[in-house]
Amino acid sequence: MILKFAINFLIIKFVKKNMKNFLVGIDFSKGSIKALEYAIMLNNYIDSKIAMLYVDKPIPTESIYATVTANYRTELHQRFEQLMNEFKPKLNDVSRLEYKITTGKVYEELANYAKKNDIDYVFAGTHGISGYEEMWIGSNANRIVSTSPCPVFTIRQTYEVHDRIKSILLPIDSTAETTNKLPWAIEIAKYSNAEIHIFGAYITDLSTMKNKVDKNIVMIENELEKENIKFKSFKKSITNYTSDLISYIEDNNIDLAIIMTEQENRNTNVLLGQYAMQMINHCPVPVLSVHQDDKFNSK
Repeated sequence: MILKFAINFLIIKFVKKNMKNFLVGIDFSKGSIKALEYAIMLNNYIDSKIAMLYVDKPIPTESIYATVTANYRTELHQRFEQLMNEFKPKLNDVSRLEYKITTGKVYEELANYAKKNDIDYVFAGTHGISGYEEMWIGSNANRIVSTSPCPVFTIRQTYEVHDRIKSILLPIDSTAETTNKLPWAIEIAKYSNAEIHIFGAYITDLSTMKNKVDKNIVMIENELEKENIKFKSFKKSITNYTSDLISYIEDNNIDLAIIMTEQENRNTNVLLGQYAMQMINHCPVPVLSVHQDDKFNSK
């Protein structure tokens, strides 16, 4: 009952359409440019300011590379100006796009900037990797997601950004925390007029666990009805969570998947770090990762 009241309290505030703050990690790779393109697409529906952050490795001032670094910084500014000139025509307000250059570790600097600047969403590009690489190359994306103080969009570099989000996948399990991502799903669905697909995941044959999934789904359906959001529900006994989600995404032309990164009950939770990372690395569409302790900012 307390959880439902909290969600209702958050949802009531959606009528306000105040400006949001987006943060895009930029390193000029194809993935990061795709993340920027996706943020700009969302900007057309969610009134926002977009900050691009480039994180460079620190070099001591007495280093022989200091002069080279100074020239490199000049080139960076030039590349950003070119990037802004390219994307500003796609924005309703050109003053909403800016960039910053800093030094340090990428995931730490993105998290610090997000905390200091009241960022609502972080955007990061991914390469789409597998196997042994997933443990090493994928760790950077994993750290960005896990250390961010707010939800993170991850977008594969091969993804073709559409004009708007038409359908959203919302996986639901038996835990109470699985519903925590609902306010963000509602916000995006409201702004883009998207349909939400509720995916009820039965990960055990125990009737008590299935009943918990069913109750979570009913609660979400009731909230979506109150908000006049289109939705459909699907339930399945699963064997491989990631594969089953991706199959549903591909079969139903889903545009966005919203997942939880961590949940307290490890016995019933199927989206712990390992599975969340698999979704981030292998999902063919953008993934919005929500942390259990994220606070929805209605502004």
